[in-house]
Amino acid sequence: MGIYQDILDKKEKIAVIGLGYVGLPIALALAKKVAVIGYDISEERVEMMKNNEDPSEELLASEFKNSDISFSADIEDLKAAKFYIVAVPTPIDQHNLPDLKPLISASTTVGKVIKKGDYVVFESTVYPGCTEEDCVPVIEKLSGLEFRKDFMVGYSPERINPGDTQHTLQNVVKVVSGCCETSLDEIAKTYELVVHAGVHRAASIKVAEAAKIIENTQRDVNIALINELSIIFNKMGINTYEVLEAAGTKWNFLNFSPGLVGGHCIGVDPYYLTYKAKEFGYHAQIINSGRAVNDGMGSHIAGRITKEIVAKNGASNGAKVLVMGATFKENVSDIRNSKVVDVIDELRSFGLEVDVIDPFASSADLKKHYGFSLADKEADHYEAILVAVNHEEYIAKEESYFRALLDDNGFIFDVKGSLKNKVGNINYLSL
Repeated sequence: MGIYQDILDKKEKIAVIGLGYVGLPIALALAKKVAVIGYDISEERVEMMKNNEDPSEELLASEFKNSDISFSADIEDLKAAKFYIVAVPTPIDQHNLPDLKPLISASTTVGKVIKKGDYVVFESTVYPGCTEEDCVPVIEKLSGLEFRKDFMVGYSPERINPGDTQHTLQNVVKVVSGCCETSLDEIAKTYELVVHAGVHRAASIKVAEAAKIIENTQRDVNIALINELSIIFNKMGINTYEVLEAAGTKWNFLNFSPGLVGGHCIGVDPYYLTYKAKEFGYHAQIINSGRAVNDGMGSHIAGRITKEIVAKNGASNGAKVLVMGATFKENVSDIRNSKVVDVIDELRSFGLEVDVIDPFASSADLKKHYGFSLADKEADHYEAILVAVNHEEYIAKEESYFRALLDDNGFIFDVKGSLKNKVGNINYLSL
């Protein structure tokens, strides 16, 4: 009898290590079927989850109900598990290099509690080879156990999209892999308990790692192309969104839009791949070029806003700008790697006074991580309003709302072009 059957019969437990945007949904979904230990290093977050509250503000209290799960920040509680799922962040540092500290820390935790016959599955986005070359040796060293002989390892990349209620864990195909045929089968069957769309059994752990990292790299490169086109079209006096609308009438045109590319996936994952490519003596030209274009969009937007203000007023010092949205994407509270911050910093470097509002973001978190707080409310007589994030609340605003906030010569800069047909009587700019 394999580990899957023991888990199904609740003779053994699954432990999910890291209960953020990825880990908590997985833990709760599994807990509807089997016994789960939800582990996080933050005691404050654990207490919130014990009270049916999602610290990431993604899940409702009702989704905690009827779940066979115990939350803990005590490493000793992990010893009761047989199957470990690691779902911790994999960020980059200030030099755009992979920061594996959370992943190595989680591997260290596993190494301290793992037993013979146990399974470990990593979900964190990494470069090909990271699971077996960076994580497994840590587990072996601390546990004294031998990989493949004493414990099995797999990799199943997360595909959670924050704020997306359509493409959820249950209805998106799950890529799974194992270190041998037996482990692949046991891991696949375990995930099939909750993934209704089914699983794809990858040929190897490295293949699964590579598949994940190119999902976001592909999107990054395509968005970079459109961002570069938007810069070119602006110089030509052409509206990019009108161009995309026209080009999109062809059946095989790829539907990408310009914008700020941040967050903990698209704006991060390509750097993991280019880092690993350098180890093999290859400089990734297209991927690095795409990253450069996307990382420069904050400066580009700030420059266009400042030039417009100078053209109208003769100077930028003291001009007031309202920035609407500070999160990395619409309708979420996540501010990690938000590229709106780049725009704000650049605007302030030009001497502009910037107010920032956001119905989702935490003012305290913004102050802690980026050095600025949210305004209590909008003021008036702004020279410019930057609609930086497409929160539903903002897109629903009528023209009169923006008109009341703007100076007589004020204008809107709409990053995603969503207000193009709603503000006909206000000076309007977009990418």
